[in-house]
Amino acid sequence: MVAGKKIVDEISGWLTLYDDGSVDRTWSGAPRFKFLAEAVPPHNDFINGVHTRDIVIDRNTDLSVRLYLPETTNNCTNLPIILHFYGGGFCIGSPDWFMYYNIYTRIARASGAIVVSPYLRRAPEHRLPAAIDDGYSALLWLKELANKESHDPWVVSARGDFNRVFLIGDSSGGNLVHQVARKAAQENLDPLRVAGVVPIHPGFVRSVRSKSELEAPESTFLTLHMLDKFIELGLPEGSTKDHPITCPMAEPVDDLDLPPYLLCVAEKDLILDTEIEFYETMKKANKKIELLMSYGMGHVFYLNKIDIDNDPQTSDETEKFVQGIANFVKTH
Repeated sequence: MVAGKKIVDEISGWLTLYDDGSVDRTWSGAPRFKFLAEAVPPHNDFINGVHTRDIVIDRNTDLSVRLYLPETTNNCTNLPIILHFYGGGFCIGSPDWFMYYNIYTRIARASGAIVVSPYLRRAPEHRLPAAIDDGYSALLWLKELANKESHDPWVVSARGDFNRVFLIGDSSGGNLVHQVARKAAQENLDPLRVAGVVPIHPGFVRSVRSKSELEAPESTFLTLHMLDKFIELGLPEGSTKDHPITCPMAEPVDDLDLPPYLLCVAEKDLILDTEIEFYETMKKANKKIELLMSYGMGHVFYLNKIDIDNDPQTSDETEKFVQGIANFVKTH
């Protein structure tokens, strides 16, 4: 407890909420996991084949992004752009966390893509749709670059291909990419084109517990308590899990011209059943959607470097996962 403050709620080591409305996101769980949620500073040279940089893209709102640029040898090819939204139940997470640095440097190298990851506003200080608005603002910034209405020498000199922009997000970030994709489908973004959408283990749920929620194992990255509390703190006040942001299965997509989707799921994810329900809903609406299953794995398993380094199956499934995303980017 902090002097003069009383703890109102705690979420599995990830977040502490006080009675004055302040939030502490310092990791308080098992010490061995702490490094995963520590910031990696940007570096101005190529390390392991990737250069990183943080820039402010909107001076009015102070919205900033982290950029990942892969080292390439082909100076004639334009690079696809991945717009990434991190997870964390709308309440925690950051694009500079080691867990994201570790996986997105791999994805940038494997796909040969520039990765742009905005520092989204987080709940409960900024409830949804704040993070969706930030994500869409980042997409509009890319449109401004494509139209030469704005300029970033780093993205331009890296030959970013604004005709091949991919929306990718994991866990709650998967919810955000679907909402941004829906909004983009109803707007004129020329000359920018969203070429594909990749929701990874998205936080799609219903108010009634699914079979997988009741039977799948919990993990450091997702427990039922985390699921419930993050959604409670993230959604607009008074909302239930059946809100369209967390339950898009109930929201019509028939009239939307959505780009192709690659839905990434994990066999032992607590929310697998409702993710599959979303997949089936999209198929029924005749939307282009592929499924990438990670067998024997739990929610966002690829973010846990400890398991990647020490468990051969996690290492293998992570490599398949990275290559699956890279192949989707390269073929769309």
